[in-house]
Amino acid sequence: MVTSTQETPPVGPPRRVDLTPEAAEMIRRLRDQHGPLMFHQSGGCCDGSSPMCYPAGELITGDADVHLGDLDAGTDEPVGVWMSKAQFAYWAHTHLTIDIVPGRGAGFSLEAPTGFRFLIRSRLFTDAEWAALPDLSVPGQGPA
Repeated sequence: MVTSTQETPPVGPPRRVDLTPEAAEMIRRLRDQHGPLMFHQSGGCCDGSSPMCYPAGELITGDADVHLGDLDAGTDEPVGVWMSKAQFAYWAHTHLTIDIVPGRGAGFSLEAPTGFRFLIRSRLFTDAEWAALPDLSVPGQGPA
């Protein structure tokens, strides 16, 4: 007997960013300590290219950033995820998953003292997902 392990496809357009259950647990812990949270994925090198978790509003976003979506980590409010437009120009075709692994990252991300660090796992969108994505154009570069 063959059983299917395929998940039911989501209703609506695909999400650009998700998180693992382990990352959601860390977000809940950090939320309890620091209040509402946000993420920013920069285009730096080494740990500078890791997703950085901040208290919501601590990092000011603006015209140089793209809002990828909001995470539902089981907190009272969504956790916004942002990326610089320059980085988005390279990663527009990519679905991102925020995960957490043992180890200490460098930088100002809130999880740094916990002995864990957030990281990004990525995959290319399928052709069907790409066709269904809402447009998050990067000015001067046309549709993403």
